[in-house]
Amino acid sequence: MIVKSCYQTAKKLKSYSFNLFDLSSKPLHQTSIFPSILNCDLKGRESQTLVCDIHSVLLRTHSFFPYFMLVAFEGGSILRAFILLSSCPILWFLSYELKLKVMIFITFCGLKTKDMEMIARVVLPKFYMENLNLMAYEVLVSAKCRVFFTSVPKVMVEGFLKEYLNGDDVIATELQSVGCYFTGLISKHGLVVKHSAIMDYFGDKKPDLGIGSTCVNDHHFISCCKEAYVVSNEISPKSIMPREKYPKPLIFHDGRLAFFPTPSSTLYMFMWLPIAIPLSIYRLFLGTIVYYKWGLALVGYSGITITIKGYDNTKNNLEKNKGVLYVCNHRSLLDPVFLSMSLRKTLTTVTYSLSKVSEIMSPIKTMSLTRDREQDRETMQRLLGEGDLVVCPEGTTCREPYLLRFSSLFAELADEIVPVAMQANVSLFYGTTASGLKWLDSFLFLMNPWPTYIIELLEKVPKEFTCAGGKSRFEVANYIQRELGIALGFECTNITRRDKYMMLAGNEGVVHKKK
Repeated sequence: MIVKSCYQTAKKLKSYSFNLFDLSSKPLHQTSIFPSILNCDLKGRESQTLVCDIHSVLLRTHSFFPYFMLVAFEGGSILRAFILLSSCPILWFLSYELKLKVMIFITFCGLKTKDMEMIARVVLPKFYMENLNLMAYEVLVSAKCRVFFTSVPKVMVEGFLKEYLNGDDVIATELQSVGCYFTGLISKHGLVVKHSAIMDYFGDKKPDLGIGSTCVNDHHFISCCKEAYVVSNEISPKSIMPREKYPKPLIFHDGRLAFFPTPSSTLYMFMWLPIAIPLSIYRLFLGTIVYYKWGLALVGYSGITITIKGYDNTKNNLEKNKGVLYVCNHRSLLDPVFLSMSLRKTLTTVTYSLSKVSEIMSPIKTMSLTRDREQDRETMQRLLGEGDLVVCPEGTTCREPYLLRFSSLFAELADEIVPVAMQANVSLFYGTTASGLKWLDSFLFLMNPWPTYIIELLEKVPKEFTCAGGKSRFEVANYIQRELGIALGFECTNITRRDKYMMLAGNEGVVHKKK
């Protein structure tokens, strides 16, 4: 009751304080003398040059503070994030230029350049993509040449603008660095002044099209273009970018924050932390100490919602000398644990590169695989002879509605195969990571106020679709992947675990054990 009361209080404060803490890092707005972007004709622009800013033009959000917070938290530390949040009362009274300089200093002072490169590659694109303004984006892609001018640090936006929006050039504020660390200071050229930068860049030749916001500075900026339009400050349903129109599919991303960290949302997170840490420890205690037959009810009382669909149709298993193989898509390390609680039976699971802490804390028997095909096959075959086994053929977790390619190793081990569709939802912290500390995964997942799991047991795979029915192991794996994709509404892909780790962490995701 105490936890619920504190959570509701923090949630109300978050809601009431949204406008109060909405830090706009743009200059004052005025009535626009330029037409709305809704009046822009998209035809015949295949050879034209377009200029615009990412802030308040391509992005629907009016403040760039949340993106600084993402860099401070994910690339720096929770202390740096708290200092940035604590600066909000000061930022309210500062001018546009000073506000940016203060946020840059707090966010980047002492930050490693390689950490910023990682954040720009695997964290920020998700939040940029989710906040793209559809109307501005459609105008953007209608032009052949795209040049971006912005006052925000170049290291925060260049990667996204060039890789996802095919930008030809990015003119942005440069930061000073010493060795492999940022100093928190901007370069000697200062903040980029857009209307001056555009004249320096193009000279006497005017760009064909400019898009700006309704602020005073943007009016000067887009007045240098042959044709100009403004993006309204009001967020409408027409401006929201649907997932199917993303420039590139958003399949992988990293970082721990599962919410857009506005000042009010970040304040709510820090208010929740003193409750979240002991609550997570309590939930872990329930999972590791309490008998699984009682664990489901007790876990539910702690705030975790587990919804079970379907039924276990393997109770009349004719092969008494062999266990049932449950095949799940992979959302977090807790997939097999919650499945065991839901079925009220003891299960064994196998996994790759499990941390020692997670292995010790696991309430069910967990075995590590070696990636040696024959050895892993023998291990899984032996475990199936001892009882029911849970496998996640994707080999790694995926946060978005996609299924990675299924390893076919499991398909030749059993004829009693039950696909299990897993969905996990969090509000504050992701319980998965590719580049962070894996032993924190379960702990952070359980720090969420109301984490939810939806578990759906599908029908047992018919014998004619198993290896015993004449199908190859690849056909069986692909069949189960399709069935899970249909049940979840996820898209099936050929992307592998190795592809994920090469993109997010720059390695193959293999933990080499010390000899």
